[in-house]
Order: sequence, then C-alpha cells, then structure tokens
Amino acid sequence: MKKMMILLLIAIPAGSFSQEKVWTLEECIEYAVRHNPQHAKQAAQNEIYKYNQREAIGGFLPSLNIGTGAAMNFGRGVDPETNTYISTNTFSNSYDVYSSLTLFDGFAQIYRAKMAKINRLKGKEELQALMDKTTFEVMEIFFNVLYYKGTVKLAEQQLEESARNLKKFRRMEELGLKSIPDLAEIQAKEAEDRFLFTRQINLYNMEVIKLKEKMNWPVEEELLIKDYEQMPLISAGTQDVTEIYQQALSVLPKVSASAQSLSATRMEHYIARGRLFPSLSMNAGFSTGFSRLMDGTSYMSFSEQLKLREGTYVSVSLSIPLFNGFSRSSEWKRSKQRIVIARHQHEELLRQVYSEVEQAVADVNGLSDEYRHARQRTVAMQSAHEMNLRKYEEGLIDAIELSTSSNRLLNSRVEELYTNLKYQLKYKLLNYYKGNMSFEL
Repeated sequence: MKKMMILLLIAIPAGSFSQEKVWTLEECIEYAVRHNPQHAKQAAQNEIYKYNQREAIGGFLPSLNIGTGAAMNFGRGVDPETNTYISTNTFSNSYDVYSSLTLFDGFAQIYRAKMAKINRLKGKEELQALMDKTTFEVMEIFFNVLYYKGTVKLAEQQLEESARNLKKFRRMEELGLKSIPDLAEIQAKEAEDRFLFTRQINLYNMEVIKLKEKMNWPVEEELLIKDYEQMPLISAGTQDVTEIYQQALSVLPKVSASAQSLSATRMEHYIARGRLFPSLSMNAGFSTGFSRLMDGTSYMSFSEQLKLREGTYVSVSLSIPLFNGFSRSSEWKRSKQRIVIARHQHEELLRQVYSEVEQAVADVNGLSDEYRHARQRTVAMQSAHEMNLRKYEEGLIDAIELSTSSNRLLNSRVEELYTNLKYQLKYKLLNYYKGNMSFEL
C-alpha cells in the first residue's frame, strides 16, 4: 500500500507545461495531489502532531527555570542583615534557579506520550487516505472525460457517415433512383447526427471543467487529455470477498487511521483516570540575593552578598485530589463514552469497507460479462448495418429503417465504450483493496 503513492512524490514544476502537452492519468493525479489544499492542511496538522509528541516526551524530563526579582520597601520593614524591624527604605534583589520533576502522576504522562505517538501515526495515515481519495476522484472524472471524448469520436463518425450518405443519395435522387421523401429522411438523419455531435462536444467540455476543478488547474489554461483506446479485458480470476477484505484491512490507510483513533481515545481515558490518583513531585533550587538600606549608610558589596546569601533546597510534594467540582471524575466518565463512540465508528467503517469490497467484486464480475456481450452486439450490429445500407441502396428498406439501424449501431458502440471504461475503473479499485495500484491505461 505504501508503494501506491510513490509516483505522487515526483516533483512537477507548476509552470513548466505548455498548452500543447497531453496529460496522462498519472500526471493528472500527481498534479491534483500536489495542489490540493486539504493535503496542505493535513500536512500542517501532522506538524502539530509532531510537536505534540516532542512536548509529551519532554514531560518526562525535569523542568529548569531561572528567575530574578527586585523590590523597594518604603517605611517600616525588616533589615535583611539583622532581621529586625526598621523604619528605613530598603532595596532588595533576588536570583533563583529552580527545577521540578514529576515522580508519579497516575501514569498520565506515559499515556500522553503514547497518545501523541499514535496521533502522529494517525496523521500520516489520514494524509495518505486524503491522497487516495483525491486519486480516485480524479481517476473517476478522468474516465468520464475519456468516455465523452470517445462519444465525440463516435458521434463524429456517425455524422461523417450520414454526410456521405446524404451526398450519395442526393445524386441518386437526381438520377431518379430515390424519391424526395427518402432524401428528406436522410437529410433529417444528417441534421440529427450533427446535433448529437455538438451535444457530445459540450458534454465533453463540461467534464473537462470538472477535471480542472478537481486538479486545481488554472482556469485560463487548456487541459488536453491523452487519447484512449479500448483495452482488452484483464482477467480478474476468481475473487474471494473475504480474502480481499482481509487484505484491505491491512493496507487501507483509512482503516489504520480509524484503528489509531480508537487507540488514541483509549489513551485519553487512561490520562483522565490518572488524574484521579495522587501526584508526587520533587523540587530543587538555588537562590541568592542582594539588599541595601536607602539611608546613605555603607553596605556590603554586591558580589560578597551574592556569595554569602547562597542557598539550596530540595523538596518533595504530594498532591491528593479530593474535590475539584466533579471535573476530574466527569472527564473520566466522558472519556469512557468517547471510547464507545470511537469503537462503534471503527466497526461501522469496517462494515463499510466490507460492503465496498463486495460491491467492487460484483462490479468487476458483472461488467466483465457486460463488456463481452456489448462487444459481441457491436460486431453483430456492424454487420447488420452494412447489410441494411446495401438493402437501402437497392430499395429493399426505407430511410427510416436505415436511420434506426444507424442509431442502434451508435448506441451499441457507446455502450461498449462505457462498459469497457467502467470495467477498467472498477478493476483498479479492486486492485487498490488488494494493495496494488496502477495508473497506466
């Protein structure tokens, strides 16, 4: 699965393409992935997860701080040298270096570190899931573009045939071999095919616009898609839904992200539980200071006072939570319910994945049969239409029957194109669930 998006890491300069460049499916996917704002947001969120993990690891280390302060006392106060009360203004200055280390907090910090690690891994899977989602959205629209591009070609071929027939039968009408009503019917058929050709061009252009939107392609630039030739069916073989489902569970990033989200929710519960336990911490520090009377009398030098007033301390503190307005107990109970929600969401996702795999297998098998029959029907209708064309020239059938034959052949070709493209798309989706992906057409 991790190999699936390696191609998407290839750098593509945004302004290096000319309008004449013809884009393949792989290139469209690469461009869309690199220019999708959702991916940039998820990448930024992953950076936050990284900093959260570093902060959680730092929670096991002692804190170290430096502090200083200065104070002026006016009127009655304590003489810092004799510790007696005096009525003289004094100035004092203090310096501290102190450290604190949590010895026990109900294992909450351990679970914070585990949750931060899980969230970071989940972020990577979520980014991969977004890339996969973009890949298939672009792929689906790309196949739609190919479909309408194919229908434009088929409509153009139909129009060319109608134009040839119209020219031929005009000559036959001039020679008295065809009647004016027959010629009118052929003219109507040519006009209908011209309308169909124009309509397919418009549908094709609208689908290209959708592809541009999905790729975040510059609106003012043209996007040309590589021509597609119908591919022979790739034998999918016998597909076991359960086996493919098990493969999907191990390779799909959205499944992994959901499982990690459930694990992170459990860590939140353990953290909330740890806050119900007493916490034990150790503190140590070093302090010194300087002071003087502001009455003009002499005083000990700054450096001497700093040396004489040096002091160190070590302490251990214990905090036992007795009552905090039900905040800790309520958070613990809420965390238990979040686990229930996350577990059901994960189970729902697994059922959804199984349904997707089952549907993909059914689609591949069904479309395989549909395409074979559509191909056979096209071959048969091609032969029938050629015979009907000769019959019409010989006067054995009328223009309406010829028009019907032509339309049936066109519909058969369109259906063959559709089932072939649909099969290729579903086959790629099935391979994705197996952990394999190819963008080649």
